[in-house]
Amino acid sequence: MVGVLIIAHGDLGRSLADCARHILGREPENLAVMAVDKTEDPERKLTEAQSLVDRLEQGDGVVVLTDMYGGTPSNIASRLIRPGRVEAVAGASLPMLVRALCYSGQPLEVVVSKAITGGLEGVLYIIPGEGNAAI
Repeated sequence: MVGVLIIAHGDLGRSLADCARHILGREPENLAVMAVDKTEDPERKLTEAQSLVDRLEQGDGVVVLTDMYGGTPSNIASRLIRPGRVEAVAGASLPMLVRALCYSGQPLEVVVSKAITGGLEGVLYIIPGEGNAAI
């Protein structure tokens, strides 16, 4: 099973993980979260992230989801990449995370692809009056 590590600013990763648990109705054992705050040493956080990757790696690889390309979390994620073993995707969102977890039994390249399409397909303009909300 592919491991999923979220590296994000502040509590964003924890919130995404909590929402994914709610949606899936289970505790994904292959999910870990690392918060990054602006006062923390990036080198120390890199060491912490590598430990999480090592814990998640069960032989099928790890995908690292990070919130914003160019920020400290994505810079840490980029230093974790080992092509074919550890891959990273920026732009983490709930649809991306849920998709990654739902397909985590597939090969790493499939999980990466599904995470990206989940994120892309999760962005929609909602046409006024055409939603299903009964408010």
